Amino acid sequence: MITEWFECKVRYDKVMDDGLIKKVNETYLVDALSFTEAEKRFLEEIEPFMSGEFIVTDIKRAKISELFESEDLQADRWFKAKVAFITIDEKTEKEKRTVQTMMVQAVDFKDALKNLEKSMAGTLGDFLITSITETKIMDVYRYVPKDE
Repeated sequence: MITEWFECKVRYDKVMDDGLIKKVNETYLVDALSFTEAEKRFLEEIEPFMSGEFIVTDIKRAKISELFESEDLQADRWFKAKVAFITIDEKTEKEKRTVQTMMVQAVDFKDALKNLEKSMAGTLGDFLITSITETKIMDVYRYVPKDE
């Protein structure tokens, strides 16, 4: 089954550590088949954690080919990695790179690189990690069938 990811943004009043209330914007990733389903699932996931008013400010399709979650409970950040798969065109004998975006959950940059390399270890083709950047994604909501 092909996973389709949507980046959903929400704006709400958050109580800060010092007790002050501040308007914040947060971004989440949702696994869904359509924009409508993404919004519905996103609201179901975040509603129990919200007190007061909140508004979904944006939903857009995220072009993510793979998502690698970490088993480390302290891995609370998400990193966007660009990976170029390298192939050789048989006719022209030129190198061709196909870039794909992957998400990696990690504690920090070094951990993200380690987790990405570990996840890509079984890859048969040649590849090159071209970039890893930290994102503002707070959490990821995968599709879970109702009977599970």
